[in-house]
Amino acid sequence: MIEQQGPDSDQARQTRQRRAGIVAFLVGLIAALAFFAFFPGLPHVIDWGAILVSLAVGGLARWGYRRWMARAA
Repeated sequence: MIEQQGPDSDQARQTRQRRAGIVAFLVGLIAALAFFAFFPGLPHVIDWGAILVSLAVGGLARWGYRRWMARAA
């Protein structure tokens, strides 16, 4: 049998989810870096701690997006 490659094929869906996961990670990363860079009262310095926390926030944003999409499906 020949599989149909429609707009909702499994590979296309996985590609969209991967891209959306990357975007969610980047949004979380940039938001956390912006918080550390511009929040009043904090030293306006991006150090290794801020970078590691921003990476963790980005990972958490990606995980949250994937959970949300899994629940919606």
